[in-house]
Order: sequence, then C-alpha cells, then structure tokens
Amino acid sequence: MQPLQLSAYTLVSPLGAGLPATLEALRAGRSGLTKCDFLDVDLDTCVGRVAGLEDHPVRADLATYDCRNNRLAQLGLEQDGFADAVDAARQRYGRERIGVFLGTSTSGILDTELAYRQRDPKTGALPASFNYAGSHSCYSVADFVQHALDLTGPAMVISTACSSSAKVFGNAARMIRAGMCDAAVVGGVDSLCLTTLYGFNSLGLVSTRPCRPYDAGRDGISIGEAAGFVLLEKARVPSDPDAILLLGVGESSDAYHMSSPHPEGAGARLAIQAALNDAGLTPADIDYVNLHGTGTRANDAAEDQAVFNTFGGDTPCSSTKGATGHLLGAAGVSEAVISALCIKHGLMPGGLNTEHIDPALKVRYLLQNRQQPVNRVLSNSLGFGGSNCSLILGRTTKGAGR
Repeated sequence: MQPLQLSAYTLVSPLGAGLPATLEALRAGRSGLTKCDFLDVDLDTCVGRVAGLEDHPVRADLATYDCRNNRLAQLGLEQDGFADAVDAARQRYGRERIGVFLGTSTSGILDTELAYRQRDPKTGALPASFNYAGSHSCYSVADFVQHALDLTGPAMVISTACSSSAKVFGNAARMIRAGMCDAAVVGGVDSLCLTTLYGFNSLGLVSTRPCRPYDAGRDGISIGEAAGFVLLEKARVPSDPDAILLLGVGESSDAYHMSSPHPEGAGARLAIQAALNDAGLTPADIDYVNLHGTGTRANDAAEDQAVFNTFGGDTPCSSTKGATGHLLGAAGVSEAVISALCIKHGLMPGGLNTEHIDPALKVRYLLQNRQQPVNRVLSNSLGFGGSNCSLILGRTTKGAGR
C-alpha cells in the first residue's frame, strides 16, 4: 500500500487523558485497572474506567447525542491538539474531502439499558427522553464526531467486535486510494456498559483480578473503555524522519467459531501475513509485536501460535491490556496509538500483571520495559467470529527513538 502518515493522534483510556499521560503510565509500568465500581454492577472483577464522564455532558449544540460513549469521544477529541490538526486539514482539503471511519462494539447501549429500567410498568414503553439514534445506534458516534469536527465527507462505523477500530485503518486507506477522500479521521470509542460486563461474565471470560496476558495462571479479561483518534493523510513531507506511517493493513475472517479463535491461530496468521505483504516487509523487518493478548487461555494460546509461526522466538512481544484492560471496539486504535508512541520514544512496554509466563507459549514475551530504537511495529486485533486485523506502523527511515 502507499503509506499514509499519522499526522495527529490522541488517546483517552484508563491510563489517562492524552498522549503525555499515556506515555508516562507506560514508562512507569502503571495499570489503570481497579476493582469494579461502575454503577450498581454486582461482579467481582476489575475494570478500566475513565473518570469523570458522568459530570461532563457533550457540548450544548450537540445535546441530542449525549450519552457515555459520545462523552468519551468528546473527551478524546479535546486532547493533544487533535481538533486543531483536523481543522488545519479541513482548510487544506475542504470539509467534504475528509472521511470519518470509526469502530465501536456497543456504542451508547448503556442509555438503552438505563432506559429499560425506567420503562412504563403497564405498557413497557421506554421513557420519552430516550434517544436511540443519538446514543445506542452504532452510527451515533460517527455522526457525533462528524458534527463536532465540522466534516461532511464519507462516514461509517465498523462493528466487528475487538477488531473494529483496527479495521477502520483499512477502510480509510481504501477510500483515500479510490479518491473518495483526501484524508480521514479514524478511530474507535467504546464505553463501559452492563451488556459487556455481564455478557463476558456469562461466558466465563471475566477475571476477578487485573488481567494477566500470557501468564500461566491467566483466567480472563478485564474490560475497559477508551476513545482514540488518528488523522490519516498522504505524507506531506515524505522525507521527514520523524513521520510515523501506516505501512500495511492485513485482514482475515476465519469464522471458526462465534466466540473462540481457531486453536492454531489460522485466521490471525493470515492477517499478519497479509499486513506484511501489504507493507512489502518480511518478519525480520518488525522490531516489536503488540499482541492482542487478552488474558484468556484460548486467545493467548492461539495468537501465540500465529505469531511464533510467523516471527519465531526472537521478536519482542507484549500485550498492553494488563495496563488498559480490554478496550473492545476501541482496542485496535488504542494499541495503534500506543504503537506510535513506542516508535516515537523507543519503548517496548513490558506486560503488566504477568508473573509467570505460561511455559507452553513460545513467543518472546516482555515482562519489563525495554528502551531501544523501534522502527516498525505490528499490532494485532483479533475479534469474535474470527474477524482479525493486523496493522504495521513505522518510520520512513530508521530513527533512534527518544
């Protein structure tokens, strides 16, 4: 593919609001996971919660979109000068030439859950104040972001579970290549709700402690929430050694099972190889692999096979979900932004909470941070139903990191 530049990017997650807070937490090895205190949820688990959303409604002119998910999106757009970068791009290209491609898994479903509790006891009708289109609808978050950034280009939402906000990079790249837009805001937003907490618990996939990817005693995920955004456009200064580029995107759909991965990681390996092919790279060109690494027994074992069979046992790997929790529909973009920080600052983050690496797993899993040049990162996002996506980010030339 023709590389696209990450002209601006931002992230709000349990690690904090904005890139400086995220980087500081990664360097300090600090997790954002705490015992669940979300609403009246009665589960013995940990969550990655973004504080303060309850007290910060969306801006008044977009009040019809007010819900936890869009509040989280708004907080993300306010960080790291991202909205200003989009404004500058709008001046260059025109508001109709910038696309919006976002991922989510549950959007504003929390509003529906709360409205259901307030339904009429006789008729079962939901309260008149409930606004499905502005909250629960998957398209709500793209509609909100388009209006918030004053854009009118192509817009869509991808909902493929945990790969949602990785796959948007591929959609944006194809739309730019087809001439449908000149730049794109890509990203993902997913917020805590009852459906995901109780749903994953019913599947036996929720841990009672902060998740431990790749640990011998791993027993499930910790659910978090996040909003991440990236401004993608063709490189304006192709020789800029500090530019971070999207080099390749690989997607697959193995459809092995509705909720379990192919035991040998067949679909994941297809996505990884497709990303390498798209970037014109070999496994030896990748310095670090950001694993999907959820902390469940089946997912970590399957991904381990896919990564080991592609890269062997020397390429450093780790999962950041011990720090953030599983961010579901926002996981792909969050880990892409973290990968960009790894490249920019020469950081390979150690996996948090993991104490004893499962001896059956073969990749080179980092338990401690490593500070060294990072020029290319492959980031995996592996969703329910075998909807997989791998991204490759890297520099135009080899840099030292700082």
